[in-house]
Amino acid sequence: MDASKTAEFAHIGKSVVIKGELSGSEDLYVDGVVEGTIQLQGNNLVIGPNGQVRAHIHAKGVTVQGKLDGNIRASEKTDLRKSAAVTGDIFTQRIAIEEGAYLKGKIDIQKDAKPIGKTDAPVETVKSATPAAAASGVAAGAGMAAPVASSTPVTK
Repeated sequence: MDASKTAEFAHIGKSVVIKGELSGSEDLYVDGVVEGTIQLQGNNLVIGPNGQVRAHIHAKGVTVQGKLDGNIRASEKTDLRKSAAVTGDIFTQRIAIEEGAYLKGKIDIQKDAKPIGKTDAPVETVKSATPAAAASGVAAGAGMAAPVASSTPVTK
């Protein structure tokens, strides 16, 4: 899901505004404005540094570099880059949060590859209202998973 490989992605440019339901069967790079829902069940979504998304997202992998107001349901991985500003809940199997990324919401880590929302696996819940890396006390680099703080409730 490297944003530098945008030639392999369908591209929504900076000047494009979309309102409604967006769905597809290929990877998508959003650098414009999207409001509504984004359904890319077996594919990846990258929200570029200029992207402003107010939507609920269902995708295989999600990388956020811009602004997102909405929930993420990623069947594999979610990646919040240092320029990300996310307000909403994240449901994913794996997550990487770079130092400087902002997250206000909860993170539910799914244990296995069962469809999200239909799992009986234990769920870890992390709540944050400050920049994610600062709240976790970690200077995380790309690809480094954020630790779960000891005061974080874990439901089973």
